Amino acid sequence: MNTFDNVVYTVGDLAAAKRIHTTLLGTEPHTDSPYYVGYHVDGVEIGLAPASPDASKQPVAHIRVADLDATLADVQKAGATLLDAPRDVGGGTLVATIGDPDGTVLGLIQRG
Repeated sequence: MNTFDNVVYTVGDLAAAKRIHTTLLGTEPHTDSPYYVGYHVDGVEIGLAPASPDASKQPVAHIRVADLDATLADVQKAGATLLDAPRDVGGGTLVATIGDPDGTVLGLIQRG
């Protein structure tokens, strides 16, 4: 069974978003880098990532899967569109994004 893994907010000003999230969540980030700021809150990963100029600022919830390639094949057969091809984000962890027919963006993550 696949499970919820995290939600990542794409932000225009990472430093400002970090100040707000740190205050709101009442905890310091466990990861604080120029490309990702991450918090563990009650077993949930909440992340902030800087937006590229053409990126949507819509939050993306990631579902953890055991086999990213197989899951992508299955969801595409079911009608999803591949938005971002799988990429390694460190430590062998792979992520990809898909869209449904209504434009909802969903993230997939295979932990390394």
